[in-house]
Amino acid sequence: MKEKRLDCEKARNIDIVSTLANLGHFPVRKTEKEAWFLSPFRSETQASFKVSLKQNYWIDFGTFEGGSTIDLVMKMENCSVKEALERLSGNMGHFSFHRRPNPTKTEHRANPIEIIEVKEIEHQALQNYLSSRKISTKTARKLCKEIHYRIGGRTYFGIGLQNRSGGWELRNSYWKGSTSPKDVSLIKNDSKNLAITEGIFDMLTLMELKPDIGNSHDLLILNTTAFVKRMITEIGEYESVELFLDRDKTGLGMTELLLEKCPNSRDMSSLYGGFKDINEWKVKNANDEVRQRIQDVSLS
Repeated sequence: MKEKRLDCEKARNIDIVSTLANLGHFPVRKTEKEAWFLSPFRSETQASFKVSLKQNYWIDFGTFEGGSTIDLVMKMENCSVKEALERLSGNMGHFSFHRRPNPTKTEHRANPIEIIEVKEIEHQALQNYLSSRKISTKTARKLCKEIHYRIGGRTYFGIGLQNRSGGWELRNSYWKGSTSPKDVSLIKNDSKNLAITEGIFDMLTLMELKPDIGNSHDLLILNTTAFVKRMITEIGEYESVELFLDRDKTGLGMTELLLEKCPNSRDMSSLYGGFKDINEWKVKNANDEVRQRIQDVSLS
């Protein structure tokens, strides 16, 4: 069925603040009449971008440009009126991260990440991102939060997993990073069984495949294989350890190390043989094939 396209009059009535939120921009201050943003078009520390809430128009005082919702999308997406209407007609989630400059490595090193807000995962763009990785929002909410953060004067948002030292692992469609201090994430359930993955999405995938694993196992997300050696003593205290590490050179090496040092451990990576990790396997295979494979490989 062909999707209806907005006409200009209706498009101009689409709320600019909501449009900016879908594009990853949120007001730094707000009154009954107006909302002020850091400009989406440049890096700045003082908000110079105003939206009139009553008239529904925007003004960028840095360039003295302004206009309607259509003008905003045209400028942010570098597109024509026709293309702007197409974007506004559809689901904004498909370009919610687009044109949102991600921090460069230099920016990241020079500017610490400042956490602005921690909340339940709600933003449609993040739910779309989770869906693209075949993770339900319900499952993600069991471990992760929606995190809004600032780097070098710019604001961003993403999926966040907190580690046991208080730092955060951050992910969105176009960027991944972490705050200090870096550490493992260990979710304890007073179990004698332990399941280990390298990253956030590996553990979320495991939770999708085995929904009760959070009750039957403690869950360890390494966040980097560099932490394997320091965790050997703790891992060795469990009666049963299941390893769901990546099948690349580093992951296989760490699996071999743990099998040697912790005789109570078992390599489960044959479940996703032929793929780099368990999430890639789930994303690239049909659900019925995944279910059959799980039946073939015993998950205790």
